[in-house]
Amino acid sequence: MTPFGRRMRELRAERGVTLKEMAAELGVSAAYLSALEHGKRGQPSFMMLQRIMAYFNVIWDEAESLRTLAELSDPRVVVDTAGLTPEATELANLLAQEIATLPQEAIAELLGRLKILSRPGGH
Repeated sequence: MTPFGRRMRELRAERGVTLKEMAAELGVSAAYLSALEHGKRGQPSFMMLQRIMAYFNVIWDEAESLRTLAELSDPRVVVDTAGLTPEATELANLLAQEIATLPQEAIAELLGRLKILSRPGGH
């Protein structure tokens, strides 16, 4: 499941909406929405994201949060380390090799540290 898919599922649960009901309103299949939630489909298109936000009637901060989650929800990531340090290349390759076997706690810790470092002034 992707971060966007998890949030979309949470929004559906909060509103008591099934995939089938949401799909009918958006004019897509329930299978497509399920694949979007589970990360079997890539990021939603800009237009689909707008339709989902309108469907859930989200605005301002929540809409921005959904946009950010959609951007961070590509399940097939490619990391280009050309021109970066050897350590950056090693990090990218090690993460690619080990991510499937890392415990959830380790993933959460690494993610938290990267988020802190990526904030302005976090370096």
